[in-house]
This record gives sequence, structure tokens and C-alpha cells, in this order.
Amino acid sequence: MRSLALDRDAAINISIIVFSIALVAFQVLNINTGITRGWSAEEVAYRLPIDTWRSYNEILNMAPIQTKAVTSATVYTIGDVIAQRTEGVEIGDLDRGRIGRSLVAGLIGHGPLSHVWYQVSEDFFNSVLQWTDWWSFVPKVVVDQTLWGPFWNNTYIFLLGVMQFQKPTQIWSDIKRTTIPLVISGLKLWPLAHCVTYGLVPVENRLLWVDLVEIVWVTILATQAAGASDSEPPTFSDDVDIQGTGTTEPP
Repeated sequence: MRSLALDRDAAINISIIVFSIALVAFQVLNINTGITRGWSAEEVAYRLPIDTWRSYNEILNMAPIQTKAVTSATVYTIGDVIAQRTEGVEIGDLDRGRIGRSLVAGLIGHGPLSHVWYQVSEDFFNSVLQWTDWWSFVPKVVVDQTLWGPFWNNTYIFLLGVMQFQKPTQIWSDIKRTTIPLVISGLKLWPLAHCVTYGLVPVENRLLWVDLVEIVWVTILATQAAGASDSEPPTFSDDVDIQGTGTTEPP
């Protein structure tokens, strides 16, 4: 019975992944529908990324917050799938609830909040401090790592806890447990990445660049947030917290 359940879950998970990839591919490949007739394969391959980028920026200009919300939701979904696979979880055992929570955290949290942060940060340094020289990216990176980074990490943990109906004490415990490790992990990646973010990338495209880098970072974040942080392995007399959801069952 368990084998049948795993096969069914694997089929469901694979179907969702294939459908999502096919949907994205369909949208991208139909950007130039109607004008590519008679084009060679080389012309299509050349124009496709250019026109995709142009279309993305047009949508971004029309609906910046919504576009960034969907972008971050996509990245957090991919990141959590990667995180679970990195933890050794088979396709059939992927926790769809956990993936859904990461999607929602990116949709209602990271996308909109990042939009506000990058706009406020840019206005503060350019208009208030009037630091517009080439070196101004350095204090921007420092402020990002000391204010925005820890704020978002803890917001992410908070959102996951709320969606899991955890008690406030449990959420606070998770925040305290993960704050320092996440800051340390972030220092391995973000200072260098943000030299590009604040030094080269226009403010309206910073979230897209950051989201591409976050495919790596959100894997670390999701793994840290998933629980399973006990320093000693459980014995047969212990209850095991399943993926940090607060539900327990014997190992």
C-alpha cells in the first residue's frame, strides 16, 4: 500500500513539475507568435531572449509589484523543491504543503517587500545622502546585510510558522534558532552578489537578479527553516518533528 501511495504521489509531483515547465515554455515560445513566420531557426533563437526580456520589462512597468510577487513565488517554489531534494527526499515524498508555503511566502512577502526595500534604499542613498559616486554600492551592501537580510529571513520564518498554525512561542524559538546561522550562511553568498545588485543592476531589475541568485540562497533558507535541527539523532523512544511542521510521529 505504501508503495502504491508513493507511486501515486510521485506521479502527481512529476505531473505538476512537467505542467509548470510546459506552461512557462508555451508562454515564452508564443511571445513572437504571428511575426516569426518565415524566420530561420537562428533568427528565432536570436530574437527569443531579446523579445522575452522586452516583454518582461513591459509587464514589469505596468504592474511592478504583481510581477515581482509572481517572480519571487516562482523562485521560492523552485528553491524549496531543490532544498527537499538536497535533503534526500524522493520525488514521491516531496512535501507539497511545504512547497506551497514557500510559494505563498514569496508571493505575499518577498516580492512586494523587496520592491519597497529597493526603492526606499535607492531613494535614501541618492536623494537624502546624495551618495551617487561609483563607491556608493559599498554602504548599500552593508545596510542590506545588516538590516534587510535579517529582517527578511525572520519574516520568512514567521510566515511559515503562521501558515503552519504554530504557537507564537514556537515561531519565536525558530526565529532565535535560525537568525545567526542564516546571517552567517548569507555572508558566504550575498556580499559578492550584492556588489552586482547595487553596483551594476538598475533598481527596477534588481529583484529579478536577486531572485536568480536566490535559487541558491533560498535552498539554504528553506533547509534551515524546515526544522530537523536536533544535534543528537532521535532514538526509538523519541517523537520526530516531521519537516518542522509541529506534527510528530514515531520514527
